[in-house]
Amino acid sequence: MADYDQSARSHLYDLKTWAFQGRLAMRGEEDSWSASIHWWHKDDTDKIKLAGPLGQGAVSINLTGNAISIDRGNGNPLASNNPDALVRQQVGVFVPVQALRYWVAGLTQPDVEFDVLSDGFIQSGWAVHYPELMRSGEELMPRRIVVINKKLKLKLVIDRWVLNDNSKG
Repeated sequence: MADYDQSARSHLYDLKTWAFQGRLAMRGEEDSWSASIHWWHKDDTDKIKLAGPLGQGAVSINLTGNAISIDRGNGNPLASNNPDALVRQQVGVFVPVQALRYWVAGLTQPDVEFDVLSDGFIQSGWAVHYPELMRSGEELMPRRIVVINKKLKLKLVIDRWVLNDNSKG
């Protein structure tokens, strides 16, 4: 499969609707966890569903612009206009949710400086690597993503991409 080329991806900023399913692993300084992940993106809205083994610990995250809500299925969803702060409070470490909505699609966050790496980029103190890509229709999309800073490592393995599908929303 072809290598990651950030400069050849700029047309993907125009992709209005996409979704993927896969597996997410996170390792911090004090703990680690893994979950299945389903992520739907449409225009300015992202819906993320995380579930542990056998569907336990299901969490739904809705992100629209700068507004976020997190529902752990307990009938008491949390909401904030500071997505990164709310996720940090819930997870215990800083996870760049605002940037991840771009990074998962192999894009840099707009209007934020970055440095190019051979297999990704560095942006806002995070190294974002794409060690494996996969075809989804005509597009080359990330299959494996590794996001690292000094305190956290996120690994994402994507099993399936759906691009420009309006069935979820």
